[in-house]
Amino acid sequence: MSIRARLADLLDRPATRNAITGVIVLNAITLGLETSPAVMDRMGATIVAIDRICLTIFVVEIAAKLVAHGGRFFRNGWNLFDFAVVAVALVPSSEGLSVLRALRILRALRLMSAAPRLRRVVEGFLSALPGMASVFLLMALIFYIGAVIATKLFGGAFPDWFGTLPRSGYTLFQIMTLESWSMGIVRPVMEVYSYAWVFFVPFIMVTTFAVVNLIVGLIVNSMQVAHEEESVQATETYRDEVLARLEAIEAQLARRRD
Repeated sequence: MSIRARLADLLDRPATRNAITGVIVLNAITLGLETSPAVMDRMGATIVAIDRICLTIFVVEIAAKLVAHGGRFFRNGWNLFDFAVVAVALVPSSEGLSVLRALRILRALRLMSAAPRLRRVVEGFLSALPGMASVFLLMALIFYIGAVIATKLFGGAFPDWFGTLPRSGYTLFQIMTLESWSMGIVRPVMEVYSYAWVFFVPFIMVTTFAVVNLIVGLIVNSMQVAHEEESVQATETYRDEVLARLEAIEAQLARRRD
């Protein structure tokens, strides 16, 4: 077995994957502790040292994957994601790039690529994006129509909420999220326009309960499809292994008969 094959086998072992997952969790905890001045005053040097050790482990892992897989490393989307997250952490954080220091917490997102179940959730969400495009277009159309109507009806008395089309759109988005929609916005508007509920109630029913649930349904359906495909692939792999073993047994029996 070549060095590349041995290295790839080592990286694919459950013990190695579990160890990398533990390092990701530890690094996420240390990055969170860095936001506490009290903790940094007491254990600042230790936390920084742990962060550098974790980053070194990530760099060694990426380098090992590059050696083991070669050019095939860049054909895998999760490998590209891990490479980008680690590369951001290696960029020196000068005054002009101080935001990169805060982006180090993105290393915690590597937990998605390390945990198969999280990968399945993300892949299901990404596969649902094409189907959600039409839903987003429908929602944008509803918001545009609602914003125009709200601006014409309520803009004169409530310019801060409905004075312009962008303000109306933002207010309607707040209403869709059900954040202080009743006491904060709708009831004050109804004190001036008693018929306002005729507009707001159908808008909430359509956007919050119908369209949002439609998006959730698309994501759940995509995750189920991804899970079924994974199950079929696992079944086919198991079938191929069984057939290979049966062929080997038949070959042995044939040799013994000869």
